[in-house]
Amino acid sequence: MNPIIRVVKTTSENPDFISLIKTFDIFLWERYPELKNDYWGNNLIEFNSNVFIIYLNGKAVACGCFKKYNTNTVELKRMFVSPEARGLGLAQRVIKELENEAIDQGFETMILETLYKQIEAINLYQKVGFRIVENYEPYEGLANSVCMRKSII
Repeated sequence: MNPIIRVVKTTSENPDFISLIKTFDIFLWERYPELKNDYWGNNLIEFNSNVFIIYLNGKAVACGCFKKYNTNTVELKRMFVSPEARGLGLAQRVIKELENEAIDQGFETMILETLYKQIEAINLYQKVGFRIVENYEPYEGLANSVCMRKSII
């Protein structure tokens, strides 16, 4: 039986999104307990209408969103795929949906920050066209951060 994949554009108030990012935060703080105080504030999501969730056979398994960084740039935030759904190309699908939405809203560039131990994430982002750049605000001077950038037009 083929898996049923459904992509939904929603907001940060969606209970499935909230559940996924809570799981994501637990994963991050288990992997980086020493960084929680330095980074926690960067992971708070104010109301956001640019959220995508992927459902696999009716279960929310992947998410991501973006927020405006400046007049032509958005920042990719809260990218997460549940462990049981990894390897299915869902992260690439979320990124593509977010890029298309950002283009529709008139943005030209997407940036992101991840942490140095997130090798799988860094490889994924490079695979879809992001390149490593100097750390941007608020990550300037944080040696654990890896910042990336991509032209989306």
